[in-house]
Amino acid sequence: MAPKRKQKEDREDKNKTKKGKVEEKPEETKKVDGEDDFSSDATTKDGKKWNLKVLSWNVDGLRAWLKKDGLSMFEKESPDIVCLQETKCSEVKLPPEAKTVEGYHSYFISAKTEGYSGVALYSKEKPIDVTYGFGDATHDDEGRVITAEFPNFYLVTTYVPNAGRKLVTLDKRMDWDPKFRKHLKDLDAKKPVIMCGDLNVAHSEIDLANPKSNKKNAGFTQEERDGFTKLLSTGFVDSFRQLYPKKEKQYTFWTYIGNCRAKNVGWRLDYFVLSKRLVPQLCDNLIRTSLYGSDHCPITLLMHF
Repeated sequence: MAPKRKQKEDREDKNKTKKGKVEEKPEETKKVDGEDDFSSDATTKDGKKWNLKVLSWNVDGLRAWLKKDGLSMFEKESPDIVCLQETKCSEVKLPPEAKTVEGYHSYFISAKTEGYSGVALYSKEKPIDVTYGFGDATHDDEGRVITAEFPNFYLVTTYVPNAGRKLVTLDKRMDWDPKFRKHLKDLDAKKPVIMCGDLNVAHSEIDLANPKSNKKNAGFTQEERDGFTKLLSTGFVDSFRQLYPKKEKQYTFWTYIGNCRAKNVGWRLDYFVLSKRLVPQLCDNLIRTSLYGSDHCPITLLMHF
């Protein structure tokens, strides 16, 4: 299947109604809300206040996101690290304002196919090293992974392959999972890992509004859920569920159709996954549901180092 068609099917799959039909995506006009209070007194369990803030956001097209005042998040949240997924823009076509955000070092990887996939990483502190992909040509050509090394941890941001409409790319996803898991385990053997991004899976029934009607749809197949379970079993934790194991109706993605965001009929597809030994340093994982600019909302991780 050609990548351009796959991109369309990824988005259609997410935009399915409960009955499985696909409707047209209306124009998204809402911008980033400027009234939110981003302060936090979160601490570790032993009372140490956070001193590292990481923001992750699937922006569903960087250039469109910029027009919705997306860059204002840098000023409002003042994160130490910002990770963006599904940028859909090659580096040569990046708008200048996206390349040079004041106070941040920036890194980008894009798919060979223009307008598809892509991730970006911004950091106040210059990383020790930055690598792109994980050594697999097929997946790396789609621009899905950036790894940055810092003194106390590795930061990995990723846009995981979608299993596609009618699961046409589930095989690609099943090829991805063990390879990406190995990449994380190899890093974890050296330093603890913070991994974030759109993982394109709702792990448990609590992580989406309509689990019964989506068990054969991309993002909630048993194969995808099992892949995430395997990752966690190798020494990693879902930081949100570590803190809020039973908290319901906590979603990060809503289809544009059917007024789903207003009704909060969504999926939790975006995660911060941590090496288990980082749990004592975990302060909070926030889902910024009030912020628009994409069909996903941003998520924020607060840590103490």
